[in-house]
Amino acid sequence: MKKFGNILWGVVLIIVGVIFGLNAVGLTDINIFFHGWWTLFIIVPSFIELFRSTNKMWSFIWLVIGVVLLLCAQGILSFSLIGKLIFPFILVMIGISIIFKDTFHKKVAEKIRNLNANKGEFEEYCATFGGQKSDLAGQEFKGANLDAVFGSVELDLSKAILKKDQVINANAIFGGIEIRVPTGVNIKVKSTPIFGGVENKVKTEYNESLPTLYINGVAMFGGVEIK
Repeated sequence: MKKFGNILWGVVLIIVGVIFGLNAVGLTDINIFFHGWWTLFIIVPSFIELFRSTNKMWSFIWLVIGVVLLLCAQGILSFSLIGKLIFPFILVMIGISIIFKDTFHKKVAEKIRNLNANKGEFEEYCATFGGQKSDLAGQEFKGANLDAVFGSVELDLSKAILKKDQVINANAIFGGIEIRVPTGVNIKVKSTPIFGGVENKVKTEYNESLPTLYINGVAMFGGVEIK
């Protein structure tokens, strides 16, 4: 799906380039600066992210917001009415996202619940209005809870030992969490972004013979980065 998203970006740029080119030589007179043209900076990225992102709920929310703003700019809808409804709409969508988040990642969510239920030696890392860094080089990793509240947590597992499936529960609230994962493991991510983001920069092919590191990320006005 991410490859298809890249193709869509390419098609969009080609279309825009062709329009500018044809206008420049006088073959066409297409005005792309119509009323509400600026909403395309919301609509186009959100539409493409529906194909690229594993968490499609927020892409859909921003797509709807962009389309509604475009309709307002075109005079089809009223800005005053939408201004009153947009905040309740966002709250409703957040609620739906929280309620049904496990449905979208059912297998991963079930595995995470099982690992959390059987946790025994979880490490606890918490940063509030500060920062915390930990490097577990050469140590066996047995799961962790990471909490960053107006602070930052950095967990380096790049040289840690993972003998079996483990889980990391990462909660970033107005803060940031960075997780460096070891090589030779599978990575599975379940994310709940609420005006924040959970970004997985690790590209791996699933291998049944390798242990899996499950990352349960919640980002509320913050970010969780996996690399």
